[in-house]
Amino acid sequence: MENGVGTVALAVTDGMLHFELSVAHEVFGSAPDAVQGHWYDLAVCGPGPVRFDRFLLEPDRGLDRLVGADTVIVPGWADVDVAPPAELVDAVRAAHEAGARVASLCTGAFVLAAAGLLDGRRATTHWAHTAALAARYPAVVVDPDVLYVDEGSVLTSAGKAAAMDLCLHLVRLDRGSATANAAARRLVVPPHRAGGQAQFVTAPVPEQDDHPLGDLLPWAIERLDRALTVDDLARRARMSSRHLGRHFRATTGTTPLQWLLTQRIRRAQELLERTDDSVDSIATATGMGTATTLRRHFNRTVGVPPDTYRRTFRRNK
Repeated sequence: MENGVGTVALAVTDGMLHFELSVAHEVFGSAPDAVQGHWYDLAVCGPGPVRFDRFLLEPDRGLDRLVGADTVIVPGWADVDVAPPAELVDAVRAAHEAGARVASLCTGAFVLAAAGLLDGRRATTHWAHTAALAARYPAVVVDPDVLYVDEGSVLTSAGKAAAMDLCLHLVRLDRGSATANAAARRLVVPPHRAGGQAQFVTAPVPEQDDHPLGDLLPWAIERLDRALTVDDLARRARMSSRHLGRHFRATTGTTPLQWLLTQRIRRAQELLERTDDSVDSIATATGMGTATTLRRHFNRTVGVPPDTYRRTFRRNK
């Protein structure tokens, strides 16, 4: 690919977690049906046959082939009390020094920390191991309360489902929101959970059809062009604003207004990627009201103004 994100290498050795490896392989190994053209070139790199619990894996290439990859992903490390192999640590460090973007899934953060890639950077890992990561590597700024951390060329995620969130985040960075959403639909997972969302939500969305937010969230997403308020959402859900806030916090890990803002920003990203609509028109279509309001929230959330986002996305296509 011309945008420099086409080659993904999974760094594997004995003692890693197969779930996180499978997540990365599923996301980067096959394109959604809706995506035309070239997808990622995926390679599994290891020192030889690798055992994951009851599974035996034959890597495509050696660990030395991490150098030259655009993105290197390190799956979870099964026993955080055991130091990762020096050859793995050295190979990951060499890949980063050669210009690769390096991401860890779950306890793979311990490999990145051993390689010195997290020194002075924010990072996270599974909530059960954040204290161990902070104690063993005091130069790392460990954030125990988030799903994933994006530090540019180094990214880390929390456990299990958050590994999927980070992988889809990488797709969104590389290919845009529409493609990431298509990948999420194929995998039947939520298209976006913000990295700053809490790792541990005490009451996740139940599967029963009568959940209080089951109808409300799709209803709100269909009406993002309107100036929805918390009172509007509460009336639709037939509950008080305070009660709604408690349900939102327990279900999504955030407040109703923050959730709405996140959906508006994601819709704005899609419109910037897929249309030539003006920023004023997109502000109206996303319920932001004015271009000034959209620019302020977009810049604060995404890190660049809408016009810059559009130019960068199209240049990288």
